[in-house]
Order: sequence, then structure tokens, then C-alpha cells
Amino acid sequence: MPKRARELSALEIGRLSAPGLFAVGGVPGLYLQINGAAKSWILRALIGRKRRDMGLGGYPAVTLAMAREKARQARAAIDAGTDPILERDRAKSALLAAQASAITFAVAARMFMDGRSDEWRSDKHRQQWANTLDTYAGPIIGSMHVADVRKEHVLAILEPIWKTKTATATRVRGRIEQVLDWATARGHREGENPARWRGHLDKLLSRPNKIAKVEHHAALPIDAVGAFMADLRMREGVGARALELLVLTAARSGEVRGAAWSEIDLEGATWTIPASRMKAHQEHRVPLSKPAVRLLKALPRLDGCDLVFPGSRGKPLSDMTLTAILRRMDLDAVPHGFRSTFRDWCSERTSYPAEVAEMALAHAIGNKVEAAYRRGDLLAKRAHMMEAWADFCSDPSITSGAVVRLRARDVA
Repeated sequence: MPKRARELSALEIGRLSAPGLFAVGGVPGLYLQINGAAKSWILRALIGRKRRDMGLGGYPAVTLAMAREKARQARAAIDAGTDPILERDRAKSALLAAQASAITFAVAARMFMDGRSDEWRSDKHRQQWANTLDTYAGPIIGSMHVADVRKEHVLAILEPIWKTKTATATRVRGRIEQVLDWATARGHREGENPARWRGHLDKLLSRPNKIAKVEHHAALPIDAVGAFMADLRMREGVGARALELLVLTAARSGEVRGAAWSEIDLEGATWTIPASRMKAHQEHRVPLSKPAVRLLKALPRLDGCDLVFPGSRGKPLSDMTLTAILRRMDLDAVPHGFRSTFRDWCSERTSYPAEVAEMALAHAIGNKVEAAYRRGDLLAKRAHMMEAWADFCSDPSITSGAVVRLRARDVA
């Protein structure tokens, strides 16, 4: 038990100036430590089996009365069998950990996107993610700690646009859910995800497919293709040639606009699109018909540019370039619609098996068992089919029908 010291007054404490350790009384083991101009309070106590010095703060910020009260509380904790120094260190550590994990939703979204950068199909895809979260989530939860995001915040984002911009709203919900899942996995938040759909928001919001009217892409009827191609081949420009190859190969617009000479084997009449540019993230070989090869051989090549259809400054054509050509031709159709026209031709005018047509369109196989057993890509069979399709597209005498709408299954 420390020797009881005389209880000094506040005035006497203020007069102390010599370096050293001065017992101030009032509470056993309470000292004022003076080191030059610095003065601080120390409590010396036996904690367990160890003699410890516990800092109680600096003087005069911590007055004599405050120091004695702190010392009494510390001694009460020691008498109760706890270590106030250890408890204080733990509390400080917990605070630092909480501060380290306390990031805003905006920061969490950026970190999530940075971590997934290798998975984005393109910079445009990442930009779409960033734009939708900045536009819709940012004003409400962007500056909020990600740990504090709750159901009411998610609903405040979604409800204003759920019925008017349903497709956008569903994407925003899914993206918020992924960011919050990431934050939970990284230890920045706890509990269930307030943006989850099944068993949660599906009970509070209408199903998207019950709200949004499905708008299908416009496509030419089968028998209008020949006349269209005859007209298209009379038009000049890189965009017109890109659209012509799109029709002949039944490829997607992005695949054609990003086509590179290094992907094309003119002697082997094959175009190999790398997995990084495919929707299904799998390499896709496209057999090139004789008209497609002639088209490619006639194209000029720019020095130092590998693009087959370069736009301004050697960059890929914009996604509106091909659409603009169709508009100038007074057609209510879109480039993607030619995939539907091709698929209809396969089904209605030929006897080619459905799996050959689906392989030509590079559609993902929905059945996992079938996908596991299908090793080849049916290239030889598809080569015959694409030659027949090219012959059909080159016959302008077949004309009938108006623009029709794509079926939902053909939108992919």
C-alpha cells in the first residue's frame, strides 16, 4: 500500500516547477511528473502482480480535481479485478480498427470496381457502373459510411425510378448489392445485405417484368435482306463495309467494330475473336464466306493500325455508326436485328440443326451438362451454313415484308 502523502492544493500544484515526481495526495499513488516544461499526471499502482505507471493526462488540461477523480476510478477498476491500462489499450485499438474500416459507399464502390478491373469487358462497361452509381446512389449514400447503409436508404434510391426507369433501377440495385457484399467480405460492414432482392426487396417492390414493357429490337424480314444488301453495297464508307460484314457473319456490332487484322486468316477464311471481346468470354471462330473474304481483301489497311474498320484517329467506330447508316437508308431496324434475321432464315428456310445456328451466333449453352460434353465448335458445318447465308443475302430478287420485331430470345 503506497505511503499516504500530504494532500496538496491546486495552488501548491501550480507552484511546482522542479523536475521530478511529486506525490499530490488525495488518492494513493497519484503523482505529478515534471519533465522540463511538460507536466503530466501519473498513477502508480499494483495491477495483478505488476507495478504499473498509468498516465492520466497532461497538466493543466487535466486539473488536480480531474486527476484525482480519474485516479479513484482506476483504483476502483483495479480493486474489481480489471486492468484499466489494458482496457484502455483495447478500447484504443478497437477505435483505430473501426476508423480503419469506416469507408464511405463511394470509396467502397471505387475499391470494388478497381478489384474487378480484370473482369470488365471494356472501359465502357466500367464507366456505366460508375455513372449509374454516381447518378442514383451517390446523392443518397455516396458520402455515408458503408456500414450504415440500410434498407430505407436503398429504397430511397430505387423507389423514385423503379416504375419510370425500371431497367436502370434493376441494374442500380444489383450493383449496390455487389458493392455491399464486397464491403461485408472485407470487414467494412456486418449483417444482411439491404439491397438483396430475393426474400427482401421483392416483397417491397413490384417485379420488374411486371412493370417494364419489353421493347424488342427492330429487324428486317428474311426476304428483304437481298435487296437491302444490294443497296448497302452501293454505299461507300468504312461504316457501310462494317455493316456488310456484320450481316454476312451474324456477329454482334461490338465484335465487328473491334475486329483486328491479327484475328483474321484470309487464307484459311477464318476470323478468330478472342475471349476478351466475346459476350460469353469464350474464344469464337467465325467461318468467312467467299463474299466476306472478298470484302475484307478489298479493304485498305492503315499503317500502324490493326483495326479492320478504323474510325477517326485510328480508333474503333462508335456504336452509333452502323445505326446511322440504317437510318440514312430509311429503315426502322438496328444492327443487332440482323442476328434475328439470320436465325429466322436458319429455322424457316434451311434444314441446318438448331445447335449449328446457335453456335454461329455464339450463344452460351444454357444446359451445363450439354456444355460440358460439347467440345467442338462445329466449324465445318457452320462454314457451309454461312456460305449458304451469303448466297441468300446476294440475291436481290427476293423481296417482301416490312420490318419486324425481334423476339425476346434473340436479343442476346
